[in-house]
Amino acid sequence: MQDLKISKRKPTYPINKKLNEYLIRYNRNIEIPIFYEDLLRFQGSIVVYDKDDNDTLWIRVYYNEFEREEIDAALKKVYTIFHSDGNENIAQYLNIDAIDFCTFGNSKPFRIKVRNILNDNFTYFYVKTADASRIYGLELEHLLSPYHLNFMVYGETLIEEHISGIPGDEFIKNILPKCDKAEKAQIAKEFVKFNERCMIRLLGDMRSYNYVIVPTHDFDHVVYKIRAIDFDQQSYEGKFNIYRPQFFKENFEMVKLVSSSMQKMSIDQYKTEERSILVKRLKSSHTRVGKLIASMQKDVMSNKEYISQLKFTIFNYTNDVSFKRCKNMGQILKCSFAFLTRNYENVNLENLRKKRGPNSSSR
Repeated sequence: MQDLKISKRKPTYPINKKLNEYLIRYNRNIEIPIFYEDLLRFQGSIVVYDKDDNDTLWIRVYYNEFEREEIDAALKKVYTIFHSDGNENIAQYLNIDAIDFCTFGNSKPFRIKVRNILNDNFTYFYVKTADASRIYGLELEHLLSPYHLNFMVYGETLIEEHISGIPGDEFIKNILPKCDKAEKAQIAKEFVKFNERCMIRLLGDMRSYNYVIVPTHDFDHVVYKIRAIDFDQQSYEGKFNIYRPQFFKENFEMVKLVSSSMQKMSIDQYKTEERSILVKRLKSSHTRVGKLIASMQKDVMSNKEYISQLKFTIFNYTNDVSFKRCKNMGQILKCSFAFLTRNYENVNLENLRKKRGPNSSSR
């Protein structure tokens, strides 16, 4: 277990022309009536505490009467665009219950709580600064993880859906100790697969508070899944282990769970399963992933020092000389996907030869 250090503050990278064209093509670039900067004009705030009276690092912000009316109307419009077809007829049934501002982390998001006044159901969405690396992270999660993500970009503003689940740090502290043996084994399996997925697609900083655990009741037991909720550190850091959740001290209990629940053979099996699923997703979304990676290759997502450090570390890890020729993070990710696909196809070919027998020849 290592005490990995994340860069104090990752710079915000602008959206380049190629990425903007991608967002337009796949309906991610949608005109909205409010911008991140508009929400910064709050007049006052109070601290938001959790049910145990701990500071959540969020503050509830307030606006003057005239601005609040305008902001509420704009946020309702954003909700209708985000969750339906922009039909304003439903706006009369919506109420903006709270606008919270997070003072912690790179993105400094606003969290908008929207309530349906007819049934008191509520949901959240987030308003952030549109950082290119965060957008790449969201889109890669949408294409390559088991989960689809809803987000949209307009100008320098990013709107993200809320990802429901139990924060990883809270789950590890309060719920994991109460899980039975079968549940712990299933959680360990999910962590192995989550760790592999983050490493391959270069999603960094998956400390326990940057992912959630999602419990789902299935017949007579509960199935747990792990979902990333923070995409700020997509393909930025130079240390390879930052893309491997197992090396963060905050995940020590999860790593200990894996080592106590599984033999190496099982761990390798689940890693292989996750790689196979990733290759299938890459193939099924080949055109879209290709366009996204093409944009990343033309983009600035990190500095030369980090790029050099990462590509040589991955070269030592894979012995694939193509990594040494990479000049940016987009090329490193492209080589990562190519390496994964090539190994998958080679394994399938070898298995086919074994089935045919030693004297068979491929056609």
